[in-house]
Amino acid sequence: MLSQSSNLVRTINNQEKYLRSSVFICGSKKLVTNNQHFDYPSTTLRLRSGQALRASAQCKQQIKRLVLDNGITLMVTENPTADIVAGRLFFKNAGGRWETREQAGLSHLLAVTLTKGTEKLSSAEIAERVESMGASLGTDAAADYFALSLKTVAADFGEMLKLVGEILRTPTFPTTEVELEKNLTVQNIRSQQESPFNVAYQGLRDAMYPQHPYGVSILGEETTVTQLNTSDLQQYHQTYFRPDNLVISLSGRLLVEDAVKIVEEVLGDWSAPPGGYPQLQLPRLEVKPCRRVEPQDTQQSIVMLGYLGSSVKHEDYAALKLLSTYLGNGLSSRLFVELREKRGLAYEVSALYPSRLEPSQFIAYMGTAPENTAVALAGLRTEVERLCNVELSEEELQGAKNKFLGQYALGKQTNGEIAHIFGWYETLGLGIEFDNRFQEDIAAVTPEMAQTVAQGYLKEPYISLVGPEKSIICS
Repeated sequence: MLSQSSNLVRTINNQEKYLRSSVFICGSKKLVTNNQHFDYPSTTLRLRSGQALRASAQCKQQIKRLVLDNGITLMVTENPTADIVAGRLFFKNAGGRWETREQAGLSHLLAVTLTKGTEKLSSAEIAERVESMGASLGTDAAADYFALSLKTVAADFGEMLKLVGEILRTPTFPTTEVELEKNLTVQNIRSQQESPFNVAYQGLRDAMYPQHPYGVSILGEETTVTQLNTSDLQQYHQTYFRPDNLVISLSGRLLVEDAVKIVEEVLGDWSAPPGGYPQLQLPRLEVKPCRRVEPQDTQQSIVMLGYLGSSVKHEDYAALKLLSTYLGNGLSSRLFVELREKRGLAYEVSALYPSRLEPSQFIAYMGTAPENTAVALAGLRTEVERLCNVELSEEELQGAKNKFLGQYALGKQTNGEIAHIFGWYETLGLGIEFDNRFQEDIAAVTPEMAQTVAQGYLKEPYISLVGPEKSIICS
């Protein structure tokens, strides 16, 4: 049981990955994953703040941003060190945030069926073409975007983009494949309901985001997924897959002028349909802390606290990131040292703060022995409340900064990581300059600022408990 929650937190892509679904084609092999991805890698590099900022500035200077005539935003990072080109193609106004509650899971279903066939190619033929180039191709549905990823040797980039262009523009969504993927999705949803961590997390999500897209897994719900059909996929595709909604981020051995030429040859004749997007109307989020209890006959209890935080665009975002890092990121974190090492209460303990366009969740959780549930809950609350009541020392805060900025630098080493992070920033409306500004914001946080932000967000928690009934009811 413990390993499930541990693996969920450690399955990391270093940037926002709240809960997403992904499909990857590597040659003729396809890997489908439906995992929770959170913000921090499990390894720790202690890099001084100035070093991380200088490394980021060097990376920024190589990035070129252009907007093509049909509205496509193209971003290119020239990196000739390896004969590889990696790309991320983001659709901005798409993903779970744009789904109605009645169609929850539609983005995920599109992700797993997009490569099942086009007007000219079957699923097998698509896989054969990817394999013949030794390339990889993936789709990714997340709360705030929809993305397609690719990686290939530089010489094959043009051919690879032609294949991607056909997949994006003329998918057929074969009915038999759609029904198969619906069944697999339902199985995944049922499997998640057997994981205490997932059950506790979903309880927290339900309470914090009533009638809001963030309150539902990107997989959707069994009742909604079973009602989706090919017509729904086609309508979604026609609405959101358009050039003026597309961000293409490339990194690797590719000159800017060559990238522009290839993209225009493949996608330059793609025109945006008349009219705009459906108006996004999300319910207003109100903080109404409550307790959710889900009895399960398990060998451990999951204790989870949730606080409604800020969006990625808010001025408090950097301070909340630092507080999450200090509280529960790694073996030196406050929660790990105090509750696991000193008191022996925790099998697993961590803190999470995903990056979201809407107000995000600040989460602290613990897996503990059922008989320790009440003590663990009290200990977890005490440590979070300490952030409000006791100002962090300069040394504590600097340690969190070094850890965070070091991990941030580690997350921009490969072409795929570089293409992802800058494409992702553009998709969220933050721009290339956010890379430097964010790190400067992290470095500028003072102990007084951190405490003030904690007092504004971390007062009264939502509580979600899962475990043996006697243990959690009495807690």
